[in-house]
Parts: sequence; C-alpha cells; structure tokens
Amino acid sequence: MSLIPSSFCGRRSNVFDPFSLEIWDPFKNFPPSSSSLSGSLFARGNSAYVNSRVDWKETPEAHVIKADLPGLKKEEVKVEVEDDRVLQISGERNVEKEDKNDKWHRVERSSGKFLRRFRLPENAKMDEIKAAMENGVLTVIVPKAEMKKPDVKAIEISD
Repeated sequence: MSLIPSSFCGRRSNVFDPFSLEIWDPFKNFPPSSSSLSGSLFARGNSAYVNSRVDWKETPEAHVIKADLPGLKKEEVKVEVEDDRVLQISGERNVEKEDKNDKWHRVERSSGKFLRRFRLPENAKMDEIKAAMENGVLTVIVPKAEMKKPDVKAIEISD
C-alpha cells in the first residue's frame, strides 16, 4: 500500500509510488524539439504525443486494462508484450488534413504518437493475453495463473 495519499477520486496515484507496476517514462507527453508540422496550426495547438488514459483493475481471474482511444481503429493500435513481462500499448492518431480555405477557431484534439507501458506481475499468463477494441476503448485482458497456496502442516505440541 502506498504511503502517498491519493487525491484523484479515491484512486491511487502511481507517480511516486515505489510499489507501482507501471513503468514511469520521464519523456511521456514531452514534445520533440523539431516537428515536420513546425509552422502549422496543429503544431502550435497540440502536443506531438497523445495522452491516452488507462485504467487497470485486478479481478480474481485476470488483470483488465482499459485504454480510452477515441477515434482510433484497431488497425492503428499495437499491443505487444516484451520478454520481461512488459505490456506495451502504442499507436498514432493522424493529423486532420489542413485545407487552406478552412478557418480554424479552436484546435484541442491531440494528434501524434502515444505509448504506454506496464510491467505485468509474476502471476500473469503471458501466452493467454487477449485484446479487443470497441467504441474507442481498448480492453486488454491478462489472465492470472493460480497462485499455489503454501502447504501448511500442523505440528503437534507435546507435553
């Protein structure tokens, strides 16, 4: 349990939690120094990296990770697992085509690449991970291996 109090709707904040399973990336959401869109309205109004919101819950049977990816198709998202039990969700939201006749009043939707990485626990069944995308929500289900309970042997106490 974290000693750091949470201030986000009762959810635990993983930012400084040494027991967090999420891999912290110091460059997450950090724009690159140069962009091919440097003179564009999109470069001025948007970060080059999309911030994808993720929920991770654990049930008795599995770890369930849900990522909000509105407007993306499943072909634009990659879910991968590295050897050291790291689940990686990545993809790219493309910039909307800019027409010279259009007059933009506000640009708030992000475009660009995103990458989220999570270290999975020891009990994760790495060969049985499944992913599905519905209505802009990616759901990754990581089944859990049954943890063997330690054998307990009662020792009789003699007089």
